[in-house]
Amino acid sequence: MKETVTVKTLARELNISIATVSKALNDSYEISLETKQKVWDLAKKLKYERNPSASNLRSHKTKTIAVIIPEIANNFFSLAINGIEEIARKRDYHVLIYQTHENSEIEIAFTDSLLSGRVDGILISVSSNTNNNEHFKELVKRIPVVFFDRIFEDIDAVKITTDDYESAYNATCHLVECGCKKIAYLFALNNLVTGKNRFAGYKKALEKYNMVCTEEMIVSYDKDSNKNYENIKTLMLTQKPDAIISSIEDLALPCYYVARELNLNIPKDLKIISFSNLNTAPLLSPSLTTIEQPAFEIGKEAAGILFKILDKKHFEPNENHILKSSLIKRESTSCI
Repeated sequence: MKETVTVKTLARELNISIATVSKALNDSYEISLETKQKVWDLAKKLKYERNPSASNLRSHKTKTIAVIIPEIANNFFSLAINGIEEIARKRDYHVLIYQTHENSEIEIAFTDSLLSGRVDGILISVSSNTNNNEHFKELVKRIPVVFFDRIFEDIDAVKITTDDYESAYNATCHLVECGCKKIAYLFALNNLVTGKNRFAGYKKALEKYNMVCTEEMIVSYDKDSNKNYENIKTLMLTQKPDAIISSIEDLALPCYYVARELNLNIPKDLKIISFSNLNTAPLLSPSLTTIEQPAFEIGKEAAGILFKILDKKHFEPNENHILKSSLIKRESTSCI
């Protein structure tokens, strides 16, 4: 019978300690690249296979991470999960996905349950109605946590975000440069830094062009989709904006429906821009101009940082990684 190749076998062949081999196989920062390469090459040559159960017991690791998001159906979060899973697979980690449905109580229940040792770390994008960060301040003291997209600024944890302020600012400037005089704003995520930064970028751009931001030109998101539709329709009828910026993709399609009901031509009568990773945006009639976040890259970045923390590699506890979004100009903002 062929002898089973173990960590001990590799250590004996290379004349190094079992601990060194184990750390090399786990890509530990304590081991030089040269030594790692020797271990990896021999492991491949001898067809070494890990025993994940034994490894997990020795390290007290579950080889599992949790991802807590508001909703899976959102295109941004679907792409972010793909990025997270790509990194997790390379580390032989399982990914557990939890949906909060924008409910902070469900969010707290999930995080509390995960403290029992079910996972090694958590990646989280907080729900839109979360307004008390004390829970999360305690959470990060008990388990490795990385926040992505929707974050708290005053928590000592790594955060992965996008340039929301600059993106909204550039989108508003684009509309002004296309001749728009009355630019409305559909406001969501107002409890979070994400939403506040987007709104601030919009206001700053108006200020640049000596345009006034009025309450009448702002529509706030409502959980009831019918109310969103009626509020947008009222905005169109009473304020007659020539452009709209939607801070989330859920409010973009109602703009199209309202425009069709009111016989408004897009983009002649109304131009539309939305923060969105909708893969159907180019297929809408007319195609939708979008501010697209690098969702897949955000997921990869967040997972990569979490694994660095788990490996006890160097990181700053309050790092803030900002990735660039892209303004994709399409027919809904054509300068006719």
